[in-house]
Amino acid sequence: MIYDAIVIGGGAAGLFCAVTAAKRGKRVLVVEHNSEVGRKILISGGGRCNFTNVNTTADNFVSANPHFCKSALARFTPRDFIDLVERYKIPYYEKKLGQLFCRESSRAIVQMLLDECRRAKVRVETSCSVSSVNAPRPWLIETNKGAFEAEQLVVACGGLSFPKIGASDLGFRIARQFGLKIEPTRPSLVALVSKAHRYPRLAGISLGTVVSAGGPSFRENILFTHKGLSGPAILQASNYWSRSEPIEIDLLPDTSREELASTLRQTRSVASTLGTQMPQRAVNELFFTPYLTKRGSELSEHDRSSLIEAIKKWRVEFQDTEGWDRAEVTRGGVSTSELSSKTMMSKKMNGLYFIGEVVDVTGWLGGYNFQWAWASGYAAGCSI
Repeated sequence: MIYDAIVIGGGAAGLFCAVTAAKRGKRVLVVEHNSEVGRKILISGGGRCNFTNVNTTADNFVSANPHFCKSALARFTPRDFIDLVERYKIPYYEKKLGQLFCRESSRAIVQMLLDECRRAKVRVETSCSVSSVNAPRPWLIETNKGAFEAEQLVVACGGLSFPKIGASDLGFRIARQFGLKIEPTRPSLVALVSKAHRYPRLAGISLGTVVSAGGPSFRENILFTHKGLSGPAILQASNYWSRSEPIEIDLLPDTSREELASTLRQTRSVASTLGTQMPQRAVNELFFTPYLTKRGSELSEHDRSSLIEAIKKWRVEFQDTEGWDRAEVTRGGVSTSELSSKTMMSKKMNGLYFIGEVVDVTGWLGGYNFQWAWASGYAAGCSI
């Protein structure tokens, strides 16, 4: 039997692509090397799957071509996926900032996709590892379960993040095999390792901040670790972080420089005053001791300005991320210059598609990467 399409990868993008194509009458096979599909869906959102974000726009994504994702996102919106979730009566709620989570288990999303596959007659082969891919007319896929043929091939096997649940470079190897350019990859949505100063005694302390990196700013918490910093704001910033540039952190975002200057002029104890606005341990570790022992009136204008600068624009240099094991996504991937933004098909190789995380489109923390999976999968599924 020659399928209309084989989808390599039974994750969010792959399953949704398969369902979309099969609903149009196409014969589709999904091959997944894990023993079950949707492993990353299951662990996402603390087991509750942050399946989309109602505020999704192209501005929430990082790519060498920031306009590439616009077409797919416009054709399949968060509302479209929410309608599917509601049709299956899956309880969900908005946590914050447009982030939608399952109220119970993320397994409900995986089961929904499997039910959709069953209804659309998608064949799903698990524990099925691809050993080789041969050029089209038709495509020939060699696996540990035998060879399969298809008129079209969809690569949806994800990036390099979370190798413990089966992530591999298969998608990038297939892209290179057929001459497609790969944008440099690195771990992203990940904690960062400080370059010089670390604060192990602050490990576990969380602060509400505004973090700025490479242009965008994120108002979220940071979390001190033994190696450096984590927390939602740092994970967001990791999408934009560069080794050559420090990240800037406003430790008191609700207090203006002018308000802080006025408070510091009048206070009897710099340490005590700052300790009312952030944990005293953080005050003692982060700021120069000479400042903390003085009354506000004893601070020179220079010292006061330096302290305010240290609080409102704390600059931290990082040497690395905490690696692929801790990263939620892969930054970089198959170059968007190689793909049609409308169909996700290769411009060089007819009938070869790349969708989801394997593509150089990386979303912010908060459901955006799932929305890209649904949207890119839908775009390819409509084209097959």
